[in-house]
Order: sequence, then C-alpha cells, then structure tokens
Amino acid sequence: MPSIASSPSGSPLPLLSGLAMGESPRWHEGRLWFSDWGAQEIIAADLAGCSEVMLRVPFGLPFCIDWLPDGRLLVVSGREGILLRLEPDGRLVTHAELPGPGVVWNEIVVDSLGRIYVNGGSGIALVAPDGSVRQLADGIAFPNGMAVTPDNSTLIVAESHGRRLTAFDIAADGSLMNRRVWADAGTGVPDGICIDADGAVWYADVPNKRCVRVREGGEVLQTVELDRGCFACMLGGRDRTTLFIVAAEWRGMEHAMEVARARTGQVLTAAAPAPGAGWP
Repeated sequence: MPSIASSPSGSPLPLLSGLAMGESPRWHEGRLWFSDWGAQEIIAADLAGCSEVMLRVPFGLPFCIDWLPDGRLLVVSGREGILLRLEPDGRLVTHAELPGPGVVWNEIVVDSLGRIYVNGGSGIALVAPDGSVRQLADGIAFPNGMAVTPDNSTLIVAESHGRRLTAFDIAADGSLMNRRVWADAGTGVPDGICIDADGAVWYADVPNKRCVRVREGGEVLQTVELDRGCFACMLGGRDRTTLFIVAAEWRGMEHAMEVARARTGQVLTAAAPAPGAGWP
C-alpha cells in the first residue's frame, strides 16, 4: 500500500481538496493546522485526511498562526495590525498591537523562548515575552515565510520580491543582527518556508508551481513540481519526514476572491529526506 506521503512515482498526493486558499501550515500535536484565508477558518487535519474547523475568525486575509510555548494559539490579524491570542475559554483576546499605521502584517514564528516575530510591509517586529513590541528590521523585499533554527540563534525570512532567503543572527534580547543572504533563489519566488534537521530549507513558490529544498549558499537539493501555485510548506507526520504543501491556482491578488470561490486549494504530501527541525 502506498505511503500517505507520496505515490509510487514520487509525485505528491492530495490529503485535502476543495479549500479556498490555504496558508500558514503548522504541525501541532499530531495534526497539520493551517489557515484557510478564503474561508476565514483555521483547520486541523490528521494523516488520514480527516479535518475539522478549529476556529472561525471575523477578519479576512492575511491571518497566520503559531503557538506560545504554553500551548495557546496566536493569530495575526494582518490588516487590523493586531496579534490575537486564543484563551482556553474560546475567547480571542489582544496579545499585542503591532507597530506602524497602514502596515499589513503577514507571517509569524515563535521560538522556544517565547519570542514572537511577525513580518509585514517591509519589516519584522518582535513581540517579547514581557509584552513589549519593537520594530527590528526593515528594507525587506516583501517578507513572507519565516523560520528559526533549533538553537534559537538564527532567523531566516523569505524575501519574495528579492528572490532570496535572508538570515539574521538572533541576539540574547531577541534583536536581529548580521543580515546576510542565506540563499539566492535565482528565478525562484520563495513564499512559506520550513527548516529540516540537515539544516536545509524548503520554500514554496507560487508562480513556479513548486516546492524547493535548498542548502545555505543556494544549492538546490530537491524540487517537488505541482500543477498549481505552492503557497507554503511544513514538515510533519509521525517522524516529521512528511512534507505538507498548501497549494491553489493563482491568478494574481486582484483575482484572490475569485480564486477563493473556485475552491482549487489543496494540501498535498510528499516524502522528505530529513525530518523537520526548528520553529515553527
């Protein structure tokens, strides 16, 4: 019987179909969680493809997710500039107000020390464990997916319009230093990312309809081709060697709601050569 991860030919297999616009996949407590931007839902799915809506949000895209070390869910309300926290009684409460009027906030990653990094506009902000908020970096060419290495020492961000992955050293107070190009993506347009135990990064690529594994310096190690845009990816499964890809047809932001109504979104799985590591 074929593995859930991929077909005998190595092609990715669909786990879920009929989604509006999946984003922000996270492996959490034995299931894949993700945001369905077009449906205003946060969904969790198991390895058999059984899914349930965990939360419906009252705002539109973008809204990305991660967890505090104590297990409480965080949701970025991107257009409102608010970081929300889900309480045990089901209430969504304000965790922090994000800086900068008019900035549309996007991706989030929380490291094991509880430092929260959120990006939007052209920058990255830190929400510290004490609740303080600081703008840390700017001049990033459309920041997208972010990941932190397992030792909490390095943050990597996808610069979609810069066609590169950029790294920062993380200081003891959470500040970002020593900005550098981690990998030049060439013709690639990196979107969501995740790190594996070999220190490589997987990045999703919408216009090129693929998910790419690269090592520091830019060498391409593996490519998974799809028939639609790849928005984000996450390593999970029982040993974290299943690559989950959220994908959908894409016709540009001006047609985003049309795409959402068409429900071309999928979650697909493929076997990965190394298990997931780091955060998220």
